[in-house]
Amino acid sequence: MRDAWVLTTLLAALVAPLAAQEEDVGIAVGATAPAVTVRDLDGKPVDLAQYIGKKPVLVEFWATWCPICKALLPKMEAAQRRYGDKVQFLVVAVAVNESQNSVRRHLSQHPMPFTFLWDADGAAVRAFQAPSTSYIVVLDANGKVVYTGVGEDQDVEAAVGRAVTAIDGRGR
Repeated sequence: MRDAWVLTTLLAALVAPLAAQEEDVGIAVGATAPAVTVRDLDGKPVDLAQYIGKKPVLVEFWATWCPICKALLPKMEAAQRRYGDKVQFLVVAVAVNESQNSVRRHLSQHPMPFTFLWDADGAAVRAFQAPSTSYIVVLDANGKVVYTGVGEDQDVEAAVGRAVTAIDGRGR
């Protein structure tokens, strides 16, 4: 009986920190977007700074094989239709079990209205502390993180709306 109690106590002690860590995954809201260079789908270097600080930016970490990314697509497209003139939508394809060619092939068969980038060496994943694919970061026009989320239940339009409201509130 005592062993069961010890085991239960140990498990509870291990699970509590894990639950707390799940709430703090990814780059912190309020942080400044990190400087990072990725590649376009032709292999040319792209500094994300060229997009940041001009207007809000949504960055999704994505993969062709990700079912959650596929489930998020209608929400991403709806947000892009609503805010596309005010927000830059970037999709960072992660280099896990796929290649630039497989991403290009996928996009030729399933076109999407976003700018696609290639994170060949995981620099963007590390810089944004992306915990998984389907991870979304929304930056305001000053390059500050206003939203992070992961999973198919994200309200992408509301997340993007936070960044747009910040612009409209300043009269820009």
